Amino acid sequence: MPAPSSPQLTWRPSGRPLARIELDGGTVRLEPLDPARHAAPLFAASHGTGPDGAPADGSLWDYMAYGPFTDAAAMRAWVEEKAASRDPLFFAVIDKANGRAAGMASAMRYDPPNGVIEIGHIWFAPTLQRSRAASEAIFLLQAHAFEELGVRRLEWKCDAQNAASRRAADRFGFTFEGIFRQHMVIKGRNRDTAWYALLDGEWPAVKKIFTRWLAPANFAADGRQKVALSALIAEWRSRTAGQIK
Repeated sequence: MPAPSSPQLTWRPSGRPLARIELDGGTVRLEPLDPARHAAPLFAASHGTGPDGAPADGSLWDYMAYGPFTDAAAMRAWVEEKAASRDPLFFAVIDKANGRAAGMASAMRYDPPNGVIEIGHIWFAPTLQRSRAASEAIFLLQAHAFEELGVRRLEWKCDAQNAASRRAADRFGFTFEGIFRQHMVIKGRNRDTAWYALLDGEWPAVKKIFTRWLAPANFAADGRQKVALSALIAEWRSRTAGQIK
């Protein structure tokens, strides 16, 4: 009996490079990182004081390879270094409600021949965490990867102990693929890394879910969501059980 033939891959690389462009949404805008415009507000958002006057929660940096920073000058120097990088390509996350930078994200490890890219270095200041704008920032990165760069695979990796990041990956439609043990050393401690991915064949369904969730009709006057994104993603997973590999 002849051996089965290999499936033919019809995908071809788009040839599009990572570019310093803005990604604009309804509630949030991602701007290429600029020290002059972003360093000071990013420091204030992540190292300032809360509504009660208490210092900002330093746990924001627990799973990052950097931070917290000793002062604004130290963070400015770090932002200058990151702004000069082409891969990772860093963005400042701008909350359109007030026009201020309140987080960061990057597109990284871009592999055009294989159609793979990762989003990482993601952190949101307390004012942006668990918000519609924060979720839309991820959606903008997903759409950019699949629709502008034309990738086949979008990756999300995080510390296996970072429960919040792992919940976020699941909520954003990524599929858990496994743990890379002793993958990295971060701030002097071992890091096992959880790997997640979203494929081009899954993107149309995830985009439709995000679009439904982001619609103004899904939010009450006080900004609360009527239908949770996690519920919509869970429903999709249930319908496609056994199809998502």
